[in-house]
Amino acid sequence: MPRLFTGIEVPPEIGLALSLKRGGLAGARWIDPENYHITLRFIGDVDHHVANEVSDMLDRLADSESFSIRLDHLGSFGGNTPRALFAGCSSNAALLRLQAAQERVLQRCGLSPESRKFVPHVALARLRGIPAEEVARFIALSGRFTPLEFPVRRFVLFSSKDSVGGGPYLVEQAYPLAA
Repeated sequence: MPRLFTGIEVPPEIGLALSLKRGGLAGARWIDPENYHITLRFIGDVDHHVANEVSDMLDRLADSESFSIRLDHLGSFGGNTPRALFAGCSSNAALLRLQAAQERVLQRCGLSPESRKFVPHVALARLRGIPAEEVARFIALSGRFTPLEFPVRRFVLFSSKDSVGGGPYLVEQAYPLAA
């Protein structure tokens, strides 16, 4: 059974710039830049019949508008027990519309609604056992985050192996967006 999710690829030049944030946080498991992405919707482990249905339904969103994404800050998930360090996206109505449209069509495939609020981001590192104070200090000492912007001309259906996260990810299908 494939483990699937939809997302937006991060261009190599943006990945290189983000990779310069790596290091200086003891115990962090840094994600390789070639695996940087913005998850739109986690689908999970599905059989091949559902995977084909998902792929067909996502095809209906290919006429969505292209847009740009701006990464403009570092943050972490997990509160007092941080579990991920990320580069966050600034508010983006087109991105939110695309994610909401995917949520609708994937529920029509019989998938349960996503239980977590959509917070667009690029995961940079997985964290385990690192005190929140250390993560806050790392973010504070990272200095000013120079915004990084890139165009989004497609979204993709990724597959991944059952693992603790961080890749490798395989593009199963790409869906171009309208200009």
